[in-house]
Amino acid sequence: QWHFVESGGGLVQPGGSLRLSCAVSGMPFNIYLVGWYRQAPGKQRELVAIINSGEAASYADSVKGRFTISRDNAKDTVYLQMNSLKPEDTAVYYCHISGTIHWGQGTQVTVSS
Repeated sequence: QWHFVESGGGLVQPGGSLRLSCAVSGMPFNIYLVGWYRQAPGKQRELVAIINSGEAASYADSVKGRFTISRDNAKDTVYLQMNSLKPEDTAVYYCHISGTIHWGQGTQVTVSS
């Protein structure tokens, strides 16, 4: 059984920062491509950032230069550092193991003054 624990979401003012964490157990985490996705109300889920086992990363254009994805294979955890947050970043954020049906439970990020 794969198990996800996401944390770090919350309410932040525009321009602020948050760091999301997703700890995964029950699978060989280090061999998988892992991504962060988000879904805003009334919109489709979209890819935010993705990182491979060698820590090469890619980002959606909307978050380049503001968000950083990283992973700690020793802790089976992936992170998303989000800086210079904007109201349009408001969404539920999910981690996902690429090529599988496995998703985290989601964590709410709200950017508002």
